[in-house]
Amino acid sequence: MKDIFITENFLLNNNTAIELYNRFAKDKPIIDYHCHLPPELIANNYQFKNITEVWLAGDHYKWRAMRTAGIDEKYITGNATDWQKFQKWASVVPKTIRNPLYHWTHMELKKPFGISDVLLNEKTARYIWDVCNEKLKQKDFTARGLIEKANVEVVCTTDDPVDELEFHKILKKDKNFKVKVIPAFRADKALNIERGEEFLNYLKKLSKAANVEINSFQQFIRAIEKRHRYFHKMGCRLSDHGLETVYVENYTEKEIEQIFSAALKRKVLDFASISKFKSAVLYELCRMDAEKGWVQQFHLGALRNTNPKMYKKLGPDTGYDSIGEFPIAQPLIKLFARLDSKNLLAKTIIYNLNPAQNEVVATLIGNFQDGKIAGKIQFGSAWWFLDQKDGIEKQINSLSNMGLLSQFVGMLTDSRSFLSYSRHEYFRRILCNVLGEEMEKGLIPNDITLVGQIIEDVCYNNARHYFDFFEN
Repeated sequence: MKDIFITENFLLNNNTAIELYNRFAKDKPIIDYHCHLPPELIANNYQFKNITEVWLAGDHYKWRAMRTAGIDEKYITGNATDWQKFQKWASVVPKTIRNPLYHWTHMELKKPFGISDVLLNEKTARYIWDVCNEKLKQKDFTARGLIEKANVEVVCTTDDPVDELEFHKILKKDKNFKVKVIPAFRADKALNIERGEEFLNYLKKLSKAANVEINSFQQFIRAIEKRHRYFHKMGCRLSDHGLETVYVENYTEKEIEQIFSAALKRKVLDFASISKFKSAVLYELCRMDAEKGWVQQFHLGALRNTNPKMYKKLGPDTGYDSIGEFPIAQPLIKLFARLDSKNLLAKTIIYNLNPAQNEVVATLIGNFQDGKIAGKIQFGSAWWFLDQKDGIEKQINSLSNMGLLSQFVGMLTDSRSFLSYSRHEYFRRILCNVLGEEMEKGLIPNDITLVGQIIEDVCYNNARHYFDFFEN
């Protein structure tokens, strides 16, 4: 069978890049330290019914493209059959050329399905549907099988503090599955005091999970801290914050108690009060992370759920988000300075969604390195709308120019799909090509061992050393 698109040397445009990739990147295990895979499917070793279920369900990248191509919502999130949805997606794929979806689609068909001799389109849809579905019947194409096929060593899911982590408990006890599946603490809902009744309902869930009566801000933080300790006991070693910007308003304890009390009484809060509350909660979460030695992640700059009509119909994370224009430099510096002054600045990864802020983040991280932990503050990998070839190259270049690429903890999937591990391969190929080209141009030494070590570190070693996953 001849590869007609995703060839052996895909994205590797020179002999040095080819050697770098094959010797130092290709076979390294994957530490996927941030994703949105459902732990239930991993614990139950779910067998997918067909390629639509594993590939199209929940993938808002594909949904956006289908809508843009004029596909009716019936065939995206509606009641069409799985075959009809796949057929419609196949008809859209040729129209995605130059969008990263075209690359990812064919990389994911090649690995793990072994399809590389045809391109996906309306004419090949039935053939690809049949081949993939036959493979998905096999025991090594289950949820766990797909993870193992991708040579994954660690998976970090994204979990709310009220989650009992029942499926993580199952996985922790299962000695037959060698991949570490670790929860990550995502407390975004604890900040959303402006959401009124929704926030109050969340307090009830938190109160029950922590077994703490919540009638004050102090009790509220006590409940979160109990859940934080519980997550730590379950192996959690990192948190995640999905924020438009960082909240760093000045406040007093008395003010926060009054704001929290007003919320409990269902009073409408003004913008200043909301910002102060969020600032207080975020600070406490950062304090908890530092005290437990966790890594904290900040995903900044997403303008989420911008279509009210479709949000009401489909809910969040359905493909109606954009890059936002939010300030991040001054708020981050103020927060980090406050934490650092009290020795409470945890290891931190910053992901920006606006590419105009690449250099801002790349310079900001250098202000709070402590000379003790290599790469303590990280400029995270190109995220969401930026995790395509151009975005990845720009992130690599900004980090290289203004920081140390050699200390970078590398790629993650940030995906809900069990087929997205090809994004690690995508990143590794791009990284090797960038450095290979510069070696051949004489911009960096033509020393395969020197540069190869950096690639190996970025692809695997740095993450293994940075995260405390292997000591618990």
